[in-house]
Amino acid sequence: MEYIYVKDSEGYVFKKLESELSHDEKIISEKEYLKTSGLAAYAKEFGYGGTRKNAGRKRKFGSLLKFQIRVTQEEKDFITYARENHINYTAMMK
Repeated sequence: MEYIYVKDSEGYVFKKLESELSHDEKIISEKEYLKTSGLAAYAKEFGYGGTRKNAGRKRKFGSLLKFQIRVTQEEKDFITYARENHINYTAMMK
C-alpha cells in the first residue's frame, strides 16, 4: 500500500493510494502537498503533531519538595532532639 500525493483539476490536494489514482489528477511531491494543504504552516506554528510547545501539565514550583535522606537511629534521635530544643547549628559549628 503505497500512498501518493495528488492534485485534482480544481486545485485540491489529497493523499491517497496509488491504485485509486484517476485520470484528471496530477501526482505532486510531499513538500508541495504540505504547502498547498496548509499542513506545513500548521506544523511549523504549533510544532510536531499539531500541538503548541509546552502544552502539557505545568509543574507547581510553589510547593516545597519532600527531602529524604537515610540516617541511622542515633542520627534521627539527635535531629529530633535538636529540633525540640531549638539548637542553632550555625552557632554550634563555629
